Amino acid sequence: MSKKYVYFFSKELTEGNKDLKEALGGKGAALAEMCNLGLSIPSGFTITTEVCSLYHQNKKQFPPGLKEQLEENLDLLEKTLGKKLGEPDDPMLISVRSGAAVSMPGMMDSILNLGLNDLSVAGLAKHSNNERFAYDSYRRFIQMFGDVVLGIDRDKFEDILEEHKSKKGVFHDVELNSEDLKEVVLKYKKLVKEETGDDFPQDFKDQLWSSIAAVFDSWNNERAKTYRRLENITGLPGTAVNVQVMVFGNLGETSGTGVVFSRNASTGKNEFFAEYLMNAQGEDVVAGIRTPRHIDELKKQFPEIYKQLLLVKDILEKHYKDMQDIEFTIQEGELFILQARNGKRTPLAAIKIAMDMAKEGLISKKEAIMRVNPKQLAYLLHPTINEDQKYEAIATGLAASPGSAVGKIVFSPKAAEKRAARGEKVILLRKETSPEDISGMDASQGILTATGGLTSHAAVVARGMGKCCVAGCGDLVMKSKKSCEIAGKIFNE
Repeated sequence: MSKKYVYFFSKELTEGNKDLKEALGGKGAALAEMCNLGLSIPSGFTITTEVCSLYHQNKKQFPPGLKEQLEENLDLLEKTLGKKLGEPDDPMLISVRSGAAVSMPGMMDSILNLGLNDLSVAGLAKHSNNERFAYDSYRRFIQMFGDVVLGIDRDKFEDILEEHKSKKGVFHDVELNSEDLKEVVLKYKKLVKEETGDDFPQDFKDQLWSSIAAVFDSWNNERAKTYRRLENITGLPGTAVNVQVMVFGNLGETSGTGVVFSRNASTGKNEFFAEYLMNAQGEDVVAGIRTPRHIDELKKQFPEIYKQLLLVKDILEKHYKDMQDIEFTIQEGELFILQARNGKRTPLAAIKIAMDMAKEGLISKKEAIMRVNPKQLAYLLHPTINEDQKYEAIATGLAASPGSAVGKIVFSPKAAEKRAARGEKVILLRKETSPEDISGMDASQGILTATGGLTSHAAVVARGMGKCCVAGCGDLVMKSKKSCEIAGKIFNE
């Protein structure tokens, strides 16, 4: 009998739990556990971390038995949903996400909206009665697949999108209509042909297997290796792969996506700490592409969803006995939970949360002491701004990771590394950060972004690294860059 490589999870049948974290990764174990708790989780299955290890040991060949197990679980998933992957009339779409046993936010790759091609996108448009949504999903899929699987520089896709928005005189992606997005899709496909010599793949099984391989490959990409080195993460066999039915936050103004922290990740206060975007998919929030809205607005807009989120965060925090970082999607007024993990927090927040949870009886005093990393105590000695003094502020933003920092402005991670290596102190200014910026973030005294919020990638990673980070400072970033241009400075030196 072949070894078990794939574990199914759904409301009706769940094979895993939180104790299988080493095999299923943090994300896969959490998805299974949340199904066991009765929360609303999109169904799917997890390919174990052992498969990643075997894949790399065997020169990027999948182990015997995996294909049959995956096909069996995919068939079960289709029966559970009542749809088939990539069918032309009403396609089931899936995501393919990474998830190691230790949280590595944004360091490995994921693919969303898999199962779309030139036929199924038309079926999705017809069945959803929303052509704009269908082509928005398709252009996102082509861009992610093109970047992660085909190795095409994602900036080339972004340039096409930005050029089209500029031509239309709009600022946000959501301002493009279905005809605009159809044109963007055509240009994306043309780019794929130019870069690879082949048409964008239309066979959804090929899409699936190549995406799984790409996620396993991302275990050894430079940003993942850098993050493991910086966080001293060793001894893991690799990442799991989570294949999960898509739910959509970009179906209009009754749909959205967001991130919840069960406590304030900057200060440690026991307060609801969350952000969201309507008519968006998850990467819009975590990548900081748009500056999200505060959760208080959701309370007014969708009070029932807000109450459900409060209940979910209480259930998960009491179950895991730690502050939770929760990703959610609202699809046409229905709430789905996509992920839960122990949240990254500032050193100050780590100490306060540990003390408060001991006082609340969630954990013992001994556990509270063990949760504070000695390195975090040193971070408490980092400089901060004296709030009793008056200062002339030239701009304000969101205190994503508090503290203070002084340094020369740089506009690229490479520039930050280069100048830091010369002994200079630098501040990294970016429109938004991406996981590829990890080395530059480490080299900088602080990070400042034009867009994004308290739950975006820059904020989460900066908190974990003990770095000062301010988000949503668009005016300052753009003015600084323009000033440097006028002065004849070269940003990327």
